[in-house]
Amino acid sequence: MGRIKEMFRTSDGRGHVLTFVLVCSLFLLWGFCSGLLDNLNKHFQNSLSISKFQSGFVQNAFYMGYFLMALPAGMLARRFGYKAGILIGLVLTAAGAFWFVPATQINTYGAFLAGLFLIATGLACLETIANPYTTVLGPPASAATRINLAQTCNGIGWITGMLIGSVIILSATHQVNVSNEQLKIPYLGIGIAVTILIVVFGFADVPDLRAEEEFRPEAEGKATKPLIRRAHFTMGVLSQFLYVAAQTGIFSFFINYAVVNVDGLSDQAAGKWQAGAFFLFTLGRLTGSAVVGFMRPERALAGYAVINAVLMVVAMAAGGWTGVVALMASFFFMSIMVPTIFALSIRGLGEHTKLGASLLVMAIVGGAIMTPLMGYIADRGGMRIGFAIPLACFGVVALYGAIWRKLEDRDAGASGDGGARVIVGH
Repeated sequence: MGRIKEMFRTSDGRGHVLTFVLVCSLFLLWGFCSGLLDNLNKHFQNSLSISKFQSGFVQNAFYMGYFLMALPAGMLARRFGYKAGILIGLVLTAAGAFWFVPATQINTYGAFLAGLFLIATGLACLETIANPYTTVLGPPASAATRINLAQTCNGIGWITGMLIGSVIILSATHQVNVSNEQLKIPYLGIGIAVTILIVVFGFADVPDLRAEEEFRPEAEGKATKPLIRRAHFTMGVLSQFLYVAAQTGIFSFFINYAVVNVDGLSDQAAGKWQAGAFFLFTLGRLTGSAVVGFMRPERALAGYAVINAVLMVVAMAAGGWTGVVALMASFFFMSIMVPTIFALSIRGLGEHTKLGASLLVMAIVGGAIMTPLMGYIADRGGMRIGFAIPLACFGVVALYGAIWRKLEDRDAGASGDGGARVIVGH
């Protein structure tokens, strides 16, 4: 027990276990909202009679909220502190969730997208602040352990959101007149839960801690290079953009793929299979820190990306349960990618660390742009061919992992050391 307490004790002697537990609730929240989101594509296709291309704008609205709010969220944290930034994020999330009550009466696609966009702006604040905050709630040596514990809460939230969504949202998709009325149930619950969190965080002690690296130059005695000239960072942003595009496409169209390729499988049953896939995703995150402990992170990233590319080929070529199992397996191998890309990209940024982190969160917009494209391809060429988009994205991520060492050595002007440690996750 004493060793656990030390993991949350800063150099001033203060313990932050309670603060960490509160921050973990934020990981659980955005995981739940993201899991719920993946049920909406298939639901809106049925309830509003829209195409897969049009349903892809569910992710477009959501991730555009992340894109537009990431930099302002970083500025809010710098200007007003972590606690104020978290409260602003919670207020925006609650407003978006409560909006679903009148949105079900308006009953237009635009009304629902507006609510998702507003929720995403709030979650962007929480994610931009909570990820780096977990790394400073104790000794730097245990930062990776703390973020991986928080990531587990994120995975649990994602599984829960997917399961509840499959029961409440997808259960009605085979009715003659599919209704959007049931959407207010989970989102009203989110609004109430977030309101409670606002009160709790309002009274809680959330110290405004800072990481030492944020205040020191990238290297003593060396001139500071602009971010645009750091190839390991710029290609990291591109890789993050494309990875999130692949992840979002797979998450969003898993149900479509399963229903089309397995005879007699209902939307609700497919949603439960996807919840099982999210269990593999969470398991991958739990084991991810061990993987990068005995392998260089860039090699683990490249290896996992290659495996996922192969799984996409299987899904495209085989179909049936073989294809569904391949997609489920990809969830496990996607698990380490966001934190690993993040850690590799921000290595050595020194005083530019916070700006670099904000830009990497902005790269999540890849999920907004590529998902409608994947839906467009699926509408015209079939659901299997749509997975050519994730295949191409994983190819670029694999390349980044393979050449990261050379890029980082060139940017640092030295041979580098044994590899970056994974400290941040999505």
